[in-house]
Amino acid sequence: MPHPSRRLFCQASAALATAQFPILGANDRVNIGQVGIGGRGRDHLGYYATLDEAHIAGICDVNQAGRERGVAQVQKLKNYQPKQFSDMRAMFESKEIDAVSITTPNHWHALSAIWACQAGKDVYVEKPASHNIHEGRMMVAAARKYGRMVQVGSQSRTIAHKMRAMQLLREGVIGQVYHARGLCYRRRFSIGHTPDEPVPPGLDWDRFLGPAQLRPYSRNRFAYNWHWFWETGNGDIGNQGIHEMDIALWGLGRGGWPKTVLSSGGKYVWKDDQETANTQTAVFDYGDAMITFEVRNLPTPTEGGALIRPNHTGNIFFGEAGFLVVDNTSFQVYKSAAASISHEQASTAGAGGLEKYEKTMDEKAVEGQAWATTPHMKNFLEAVRSRDHRKLNADIAIGAHSAAFVHLANISMRLGRQLTLRQSDGRAAGDDQANSMLTRDYRDPYLIGSQV
Repeated sequence: MPHPSRRLFCQASAALATAQFPILGANDRVNIGQVGIGGRGRDHLGYYATLDEAHIAGICDVNQAGRERGVAQVQKLKNYQPKQFSDMRAMFESKEIDAVSITTPNHWHALSAIWACQAGKDVYVEKPASHNIHEGRMMVAAARKYGRMVQVGSQSRTIAHKMRAMQLLREGVIGQVYHARGLCYRRRFSIGHTPDEPVPPGLDWDRFLGPAQLRPYSRNRFAYNWHWFWETGNGDIGNQGIHEMDIALWGLGRGGWPKTVLSSGGKYVWKDDQETANTQTAVFDYGDAMITFEVRNLPTPTEGGALIRPNHTGNIFFGEAGFLVVDNTSFQVYKSAAASISHEQASTAGAGGLEKYEKTMDEKAVEGQAWATTPHMKNFLEAVRSRDHRKLNADIAIGAHSAAFVHLANISMRLGRQLTLRQSDGRAAGDDQANSMLTRDYRDPYLIGSQV
């Protein structure tokens, strides 16, 4: 099927967006169209299948085999067959679809979400919200212009023990928080080399690449390994790390932009096709507080006793009275012995006395909710029915801002220098090269301009 021109598509989308869409009642099921049937897409189908308020009405993927797997999965789980779409634009135009759930590669997140908003669909889009900072801004603009609910798949925002930990930080459980640390110690292995080869039957490689530049097919650029190429992914800081980056910002409680961003690292040891870093450190300095972030895909030792384990992801928050550690299994609060003594006592206690910490709280994750996504989807569906984006736990404005920190870290690392940010808009002061990396060169007709 030939691609319609961008002009005709935008005209059709604008017409749809100005039409009167039916308002769902409190008891109405939301007809979901699933876009992208890779591993995470199949996860989504499984989650939606458990929710009475959701009906999986459509399956879309550029790969015929993916569509067939998705339909078979729904048939097995729900005993009915959703409609198949090879082009997401046809799904967005369908009156049988109320909302879409997007699990495409990162470089498709923004454009598919914007197209869906223009067609009057609500959107659940996986993390990171965007492939670059400009896209995130346009996603927020589209959600607000077309009155759409856009939830980002940062499910930590709806996981009970993490919500409780963030509430305690706001209430001052460790005093003033001055440092949020994000840890992405996810052990991975070399992807090796795969040659260019003919596109497999049933795969629309042009549509898979979409906004990215056209290039030959190779297995490493498809399926999961697209994460490790700059054209389609953002490295592990944008894959797994975006969860911990979002939590770091959530717990630190700072809006706006840091004064400076400095990141360094690279791909060490491995000799393969991967372009993104397997080891990375980033520092976001606010002047009176900071975020530090670490990515390690290579062997990593235990850190902080038993608190941070090898092959671990989580966050540590440091405050004037102690620190809080949170991961997908639990959170713990440790209070400093020095926090409850006077300056006179501290001066005579010696260094040993000041380094004692007492665990004052240890709260486990609710059983079955360590990485639960269904509560986050329920929150999305509730907002779809209420038509109030303020009820979303991870509204696109939150998700786009967190993703921006990932992108800023990658820009600093790739350029090999510190970025000084303007507080008005988060752009790099006096650095045209860095600011050019806030967006990308889009391939027609897969364009994201300055208007939605």
